Amino acid sequence: MTSETITAAVSGTWTLGDLEINRIGFGAMRLTQSGEAFADDAVPSDRGRAISVLRRAVELGVNHIDTAAFYFSPLRSANELINRALAPYPDDLVITTKVGPGRDPSGAWQPHATPERLRGQVEENLRQLGRDHLDVVNLRIVGTDSIAERFGALAQLRDAGLIRHLGISNVTPEHLAEAQAIAPVVCVQNQYGIGVRPEHDEFVRACGEQGVAFVPFYAIAGAGREVGASGSDSDEVLAVARAHGMSAAQVRLAWTLHRGPHVLAIPGTGNPEHLVANVAAGALRLSEDELAVLDSLHQSGA
Repeated sequence: MTSETITAAVSGTWTLGDLEINRIGFGAMRLTQSGEAFADDAVPSDRGRAISVLRRAVELGVNHIDTAAFYFSPLRSANELINRALAPYPDDLVITTKVGPGRDPSGAWQPHATPERLRGQVEENLRQLGRDHLDVVNLRIVGTDSIAERFGALAQLRDAGLIRHLGISNVTPEHLAEAQAIAPVVCVQNQYGIGVRPEHDEFVRACGEQGVAFVPFYAIAGAGREVGASGSDSDEVLAVARAHGMSAAQVRLAWTLHRGPHVLAIPGTGNPEHLVANVAAGALRLSEDELAVLDSLHQSGA
């Protein structure tokens, strides 16, 4: 079996509410530009290449795509690319989007949406994606303030049939408890990876105990965030990569998947070769000794 023949099915499956997906998915943030995401001088991606990457992802068994209306660069919108590449959508494809943040047409960030403005953001995603409902909508927040009003507004849109399932992003355990008291939460999407937020380990486990998917973002990029991976990895990660004939990025993805059957991966790329490698990471099985070494590295915050 080669990387080109490995599909996302090898990573196993998880169910978001009533939607079964493969645990290796695809993040659309990097589809729209070359270089740093959201940069003022971002160079728009090649449209044909971006569309081909999306179609190839589906060919490789990816049936979970993470996107947002605020994923755009000059001339390119992630949602529009997804619509163009994949509509009419496969029956098993789950598209997860997020609301809360917003950007004006110039790309400048706007204040996070009030409860009243969230409906407009949901409708914007519906229009761009060409859907009559959204499979999963994550409320992305900043800070530790109560999310009750905003999450409650999304719960009303769920009751109205515009949203099928709800999730939350960039949150604390207290936010999850607050949201669960209002409506079911199918996923938590937080920054997490080797050496990134080891203090969230208990939160990751708690999500699994509650049947809530945990979806790390920047699992490869780490502290590089929007800029991307630095290309400098620790000796421990590189040693595991060499032992398996894989890349450090693949080891980082595999490690997150080993954190529990409820942990999903949404690596993003506009590079077809990176896409194939990301999907193939779902087949990497780390030994107990390797996990112990990587877990120790993670706890050190390296």
